[in-house]
Amino acid sequence: MTGVDARLSALFNPRSVAVIGATEDRNRVGGRPLHYLRTFGYAGAVYPINPKREWVQGFKAYASLDELPEVPDVAVLAVGSEQVQAVLAQCAFKGIRSAVVMSSGFAETGAEGVQRQACLVDQAKALGIRLVGPNAQGVANFSTGAVLNFSTMFMEVAPQDGPVAIISQSGAASVMPYAMLRERGVGVRYLVASGNDADTSVNDLALVAATDPNIRVVLMYIESLPDPDTLAQVASTARSNGAAVIALKSGRSAQGAKAAASHTGAILNDDTVVDAFLDRHGIWRAQDVHGMVNAVELYLAAPSRPAQQLVVMSHSGAVGVLCADTAEFLGLPLTELAPSTATDLARIMPSFATAQNPVDMTASLMTQGGMFSEALNILACDPGADMFLIGVPVAGPGYDVPGMAADVAKLAISQGKPVVVSAPQESVRSAFRQAGVPVFRHETDALHALHQWSRHAARMAQALARESLPAREETMPRVAAGRHGFLNEADSLQLLSQSGIPTVPFKHCRNLQEAREAWQALGPAAVLKASSEHLPHKSEHGLVFLDIDSEAALEIAWQTCAERVNALNIAFEGAIVAKRVNGRREFALGVKQDPSFGIVVMLSDGGKYVEALRDFVVLLHPFSEDHVLQRLRQLRVFPILAGVRGEAPVDLGIIASVAVKIGQLAAANADSIASIDLNPLMIHDMGSGGLAVDAVVELKGSNLEQR
Repeated sequence: MTGVDARLSALFNPRSVAVIGATEDRNRVGGRPLHYLRTFGYAGAVYPINPKREWVQGFKAYASLDELPEVPDVAVLAVGSEQVQAVLAQCAFKGIRSAVVMSSGFAETGAEGVQRQACLVDQAKALGIRLVGPNAQGVANFSTGAVLNFSTMFMEVAPQDGPVAIISQSGAASVMPYAMLRERGVGVRYLVASGNDADTSVNDLALVAATDPNIRVVLMYIESLPDPDTLAQVASTARSNGAAVIALKSGRSAQGAKAAASHTGAILNDDTVVDAFLDRHGIWRAQDVHGMVNAVELYLAAPSRPAQQLVVMSHSGAVGVLCADTAEFLGLPLTELAPSTATDLARIMPSFATAQNPVDMTASLMTQGGMFSEALNILACDPGADMFLIGVPVAGPGYDVPGMAADVAKLAISQGKPVVVSAPQESVRSAFRQAGVPVFRHETDALHALHQWSRHAARMAQALARESLPAREETMPRVAAGRHGFLNEADSLQLLSQSGIPTVPFKHCRNLQEAREAWQALGPAAVLKASSEHLPHKSEHGLVFLDIDSEAALEIAWQTCAERVNALNIAFEGAIVAKRVNGRREFALGVKQDPSFGIVVMLSDGGKYVEALRDFVVLLHPFSEDHVLQRLRQLRVFPILAGVRGEAPVDLGIIASVAVKIGQLAAANADSIASIDLNPLMIHDMGSGGLAVDAVVELKGSNLEQR
């Protein structure tokens, strides 16, 4: 394997292994790896370290590492936590550079364990050793039998090599998908449970697996993301090898995040940003363990390709209706069959059957077995058919199930399109599975798999396209580094304007006379707002005055504004007088510099209820205007933005344009700007644009940013 640390590659393909804390009892942590190495045919050298025995589980034992005839590629540490550092020093002295630390009693146990783990990591780095763990269940390569793992699961569920890798921080979350896949007959090559990720992260280990060209699917369970750049590399490497990455990231809820932290000492990430990151890099986010594995067989059966239109065929009208309902809920459109397709179907089907999508062949299939094959051939030629679901709710005597399975497999091979089957009977599923067809117990699972496969393919294609997006940051204005606090609103709006973002006409006025001149130029209706770097949020202090329609009203607003600012013990430095503008809709955009994920851009329906309604989408820079438009469709308010009851749609293009530019502005000033808050962006009808009305730019080093 190339492109990864050779010490990590050795963990997956060791030529020799030392097990420190080796025991004859195969049901103990120090005995289980030895049992697996012998049982699963590992061909390399195995060196149990046990000073009290001459032989351990049929392997010659050694009293210490010093006595070994060679330097092992990997050491497995199955000793008490208080012994780990001493043993690690012995490993380094011997020349061992890779270790799996199964010992618990570190960061997962609390403050004292966190300190013990920090010392262990410092020691490992000083010694040049890469660690998996501590608190690790271990690493397994089922293609070579190099199973350095103590899970009981492999004693119950026999391994089989296959094109899937499971890389998990959790032991249980590694073997649950393993068992579910093996039950379906899917082989797994690599399985890793990395534990506390103190040194080597789950992402580092996934990168090793992703470089294997025989891996088609990488399943990941993640509790923290301290190194997202490595995960991005995992996604890119997998994609270049034609593999998909599916991640189950726990900690979505406040309680879940708290539990994850107590489980592995995980670093918490804002979950909305995690979603945006996974989307940005073409990684599918599973909702649960079932979602991790549900579509795996489909990924293995059908190459990634764009697909939209679905055809459903069954010999049950109820199954067809249920599929149509679920497909609509998922956003999987059923294709409207071409007239020629419908005519050809009607020719071979009974008059009471349904020659439309979903296709209902009725129970006549039992007496007219050839109809199934003919119907498949007709549907395969329909120009709108991208995906197929075949429902087999009941079969048995009178049904040629093996023949049906062969016909469906032939369709999948000839068309190169995804075909799945739903069947509640195990005997039926077995026949289709033996033919190489992805098969599901429930039509709902089958449809979810098609939805995931098709949407994931589109997401991976978008991720590839975004890799070549020009940054265009060189065209953006710069803010001098070293300043602190906030820019006042005048400077904030001016910065947006210089970035190519349309802003409301305004004047920054330092005295009443300048305010009068501004009102005369911008009236007859204008807005007056305090402008101070010490007042980023003005409304809550009563410092925004709307609908000023006379000089008298302007003078009253100016005087009131000055008095209220002074009452806050802040020097009154002037105010903005801006043109009063209206729009069809208010929108909000926010940018922050995330220490882990970079430039994060939030888009939301505007107004004062942004935080309460939480109807927003998040993107990571860089992104295109097309990507913004796609993400806007995820908003609950999108149907209103798109136009309802005869209303014209709002100008979504201006939202996309501003989002791209505000991201570029933040990226160009990564050393000086902490965040940008643009609320509202006043949007007009489609084609009429919009204007930024209010903006706050927070500089790095401000008190707010440090909290």
